[in-house]
Amino acid sequence: MTIAYKPTIAYQETSMTADQFRKVVLSFPDTEERAHHGHPDFRVRGKIFATLGHPDETRGMVQLTPEQQAEFINDHPRAFSPAAGKWGQNGSTVVYLPRSTKAVMQVAIRAAYNNAATSRK
Repeated sequence: MTIAYKPTIAYQETSMTADQFRKVVLSFPDTEERAHHGHPDFRVRGKIFATLGHPDETRGMVQLTPEQQAEFINDHPRAFSPAAGKWGQNGSTVVYLPRSTKAVMQVAIRAAYNNAATSRK
């Protein structure tokens, strides 16, 4: 699956904040906010597709496919990195929010949401 986001605007957008991340995630239908290991997680159909605040408020996580993860890391290497171990190998992707933008995060979160919403439990 190719992510249909390539920046075409010549100006620098402001960086993403934890509050903006939460707002974008919660804008998707049927998304629930819960807690997971002491930090917020976001679920659709009971599946976690994003988390916030681990290890601190500057980080989030989106659950991508390995192919999607590779594309985001390639296109935005300062913002995205694989989570440690098997989680990262399976697409769990850490986001350093100050180095991302709302436009990029909307695409990443939408991909993670779609992955969870369309997968079988």
